[in-house]
Amino acid sequence: MFERMQEDIQSVFHRDPAARNTLEVVTCYPGLHAVWLHRMAHALWVSGWKWLARVVSNFGRWLTGIEIHPGAKIGRRFFIDHGMGIVIGETAEIGNDVTLYQGVTLGGTSWNKGKRHPTLEDGVVVGAGAKVLGPFTVGAGAKIGSNAVVTKAVPAGATAIGIPGRVIVKVDDEQKAKRQAIAEKLGFDAYGVSQDMPDPVARAIGQLLDHLHAVDGRLEGVCGALKELGSDYCAKDLPVLRDEDFACVVKEPDDKSAG
Repeated sequence: MFERMQEDIQSVFHRDPAARNTLEVVTCYPGLHAVWLHRMAHALWVSGWKWLARVVSNFGRWLTGIEIHPGAKIGRRFFIDHGMGIVIGETAEIGNDVTLYQGVTLGGTSWNKGKRHPTLEDGVVVGAGAKVLGPFTVGAGAKIGSNAVVTKAVPAGATAIGIPGRVIVKVDDEQKAKRQAIAEKLGFDAYGVSQDMPDPVARAIGQLLDHLHAVDGRLEGVCGALKELGSDYCAKDLPVLRDEDFACVVKEPDDKSAG
């Protein structure tokens, strides 16, 4: 038991730079208190002392502002940072090294018996205010953005954002290099396609660059085939895209036409 408590304390130091010493962590971190009280409540729950387990759980809610059902299964080094308003349902399952921020709900979407709350695998991080609703799995190492509402499974290592939650498609290094090369060839600064800025416009630009790369390769193949057939066709350089071509220009109204 003491080994688990030491792990919990160390996990605070690893994930919260504001933690200064052990005394402060033990006495001033309600997320830690909530986890320890839940372990007591869960032990009572699995031993058949359901009412007493709910009493301990309710006391933990009153003390910390964090509501964890005693039936929820929680792994090692679980860290709750600024946990006010967190709700974790009865059939929720949480793996090792998971982090939740304030206002997170691990809830259900039906009143049916059985599994109705999510499973968070090892290393998952859920941002402030996010709602994860339903009996699905959030894969290991996945991240859920602040205020997202996630109702479907999230693959391991992926990131889910928005309402409803959508998974951001990761771009591998090879694909990213291809996009950068075609953007430079066109004279266009494709800063907007970075995976650090996951918005729909950036994704659309990335897909257009992929298409242009494929078209460019096909044209080069056609030019090569024509030369082999004896044609003296020589492809011209592509025109440079100018910044003003992408600017929204608002013209002043003509005085004559206005009159």
